[in-house]
Amino acid sequence: MSYAMFGSQRRGLGTRRLLLSLLLLAFWEAGSGQVHYSVLEEAKHGTFVGRIAQDLGLELAELVPRLFRVASKGRGDLLEVNLQNGILFVNSRIDREELCGRSAECSIHLEVIVDRPLQVFHVEVEVKDINDNPPVFSLREQKLFISESKQPDSHFPLEGASDADIGENALLTYRLTTNEYFSLELPTNSKQTKRLSLTLKKSLDREKTPELNLLLTAADGGKPELTGAVQLSVRVLDVNDNEPEFEQPEYKVRLMENAAKETFVIKLNATDPDEGVNGEITYSLTSIKPNRKPLFTLDENNGEVRVNGTLDYEENKFYEIEVQATDKGNPPMAGHCIVWVEILDVNDNAPEVTVTSLSLPVREDTQPSTIIALISVSDRDSGANGQVICSLTPNVPFKIMSTFKNYYSLVLDSALDRESVSVYKLVVTAQDGGSPSLSATASVSVEVADVNDNAPISTTRALDEADLPRQRLLVLVKDHGEPALTATATVLLSLVESGQAPKASSRASKGSAGTETALVDVNVYLIIAICAVSSLLVLTLLLYTALRCSAPPTEGACEQGKPRLVCSSAVGSWSYSQQRRPRVCSGEGPPKTDLMAFSPSLPPGLDSEVREEGQEVGSNHPGQACIKY
Repeated sequence: MSYAMFGSQRRGLGTRRLLLSLLLLAFWEAGSGQVHYSVLEEAKHGTFVGRIAQDLGLELAELVPRLFRVASKGRGDLLEVNLQNGILFVNSRIDREELCGRSAECSIHLEVIVDRPLQVFHVEVEVKDINDNPPVFSLREQKLFISESKQPDSHFPLEGASDADIGENALLTYRLTTNEYFSLELPTNSKQTKRLSLTLKKSLDREKTPELNLLLTAADGGKPELTGAVQLSVRVLDVNDNEPEFEQPEYKVRLMENAAKETFVIKLNATDPDEGVNGEITYSLTSIKPNRKPLFTLDENNGEVRVNGTLDYEENKFYEIEVQATDKGNPPMAGHCIVWVEILDVNDNAPEVTVTSLSLPVREDTQPSTIIALISVSDRDSGANGQVICSLTPNVPFKIMSTFKNYYSLVLDSALDRESVSVYKLVVTAQDGGSPSLSATASVSVEVADVNDNAPISTTRALDEADLPRQRLLVLVKDHGEPALTATATVLLSLVESGQAPKASSRASKGSAGTETALVDVNVYLIIAICAVSSLLVLTLLLYTALRCSAPPTEGACEQGKPRLVCSSAVGSWSYSQQRRPRVCSGEGPPKTDLMAFSPSLPPGLDSEVREEGQEVGSNHPGQACIKY
């Protein structure tokens, strides 16, 4: 009993380890941004493919806000994602043969993009073949002319069927209707196209059996199997008992794609041991596979094969040409051969570049390694002719990084400064490895968006450098950015009187008891220039002119003025402080109102005067500038 419990515990531990391994594998796939699914071709609309959102580690609630989208280059809308449940499903009919032809591998590449923050995932959906194509013969009826003089075990080639499917679904077997003269011989070597032949089991007698009609059936290896059939019409010939024979049953030729029309391919030669018309031979094309287009011509008299159409390596890499040589005997006899034409690739397709902008314009405070745009390249050529290298305009703060096969990301490589360069004109160049090489370019304009990263710069200038009473003024400048940036400047104020300095005696008018009102002009000029607030240039000119005032004072007395003090706080807000009434006196003349300015630390003289009067002058907080007028 304890042994059974121990075994059960071990099995439980093994199960948990297996589940843990599967979870780690799924987590790794989701983290790497690559997920693999498979789906059968011809699947109905709505067929479940996979839980793509879950497998990529995305929350369902994030799909719509983060602009979840799926792109499939050249595949249309075969697959779609339900944004409500994150399920990838079949949206329209998928025909594997239409997508990939007879290629052993067939996949749909999906590029999944989400924003905020930007993420790119690559998903491969393998399209699996189903047995949806029956074997097909190129002709409804095949005619064979066989001499009655033929000996048993003679072979007569037949044209086999073709199947658009792959693998077991394209593995063909053949059946022949039961008869006493012929048996079916299957090919023993592997060819791209199945080739068959009839084997004569016993001698023919034209007088007894002048003609035979047989049915040849081809069945594929699918479950359930699909079949195709062709009628074989065998006509027994008399007298002319030697058929033309080629020097070899098969020929192999190589041609460059895009070969010009009338380009020579091969010269075929067949011989017939018969004499006279029974030994005269004419040539004819029986079939051209795989597409049976008239891409080649054959001279019926000399057996020369020439190009008749456009050969495209990207469309077909091999052609099988069946040639028949027929003598002019009565009845005629024929011999057969096959010409295998291999098409060689030429670098005749320039790369294609597609740039998808994702994050434009780019803020100048964007961190390096941020993805700016996606780039995809393609080249229809193969081998080195189809290998594409992507490059970027030199001396720019960007770089190109390969993400998956022919997919790249345009990435910020170093810091940006909009004040130095506001727009970058980038050129992406895709160049293949052919000789000579072909290339293509795509232009990308990257605009740099401004951020508030420059503090204001203030400049000051004193208009009058005369040796007059001066006072320093602290000026605060603040911009409107987010966050706001500030700068300070110290301004020198000079007090200047217009006209002559007051004297002991002043001008008097007739009828006045004492001195007459004297008019003193005090002009103070202050220019403050403030520059470089973000991209806006602001020049502010402040001009303060002293008021002209006069008052007939009582002799020997000083009249109090009404100045007020306005202060500028260092944090940028303006406040109104207390008022005081200083005594402004001159020996004989009337009192005058002066313009005074002082910094937060009171200058000598003013500080003692304030203490004597026992009144506050503005705010003594550091960082304030005060103007008294």
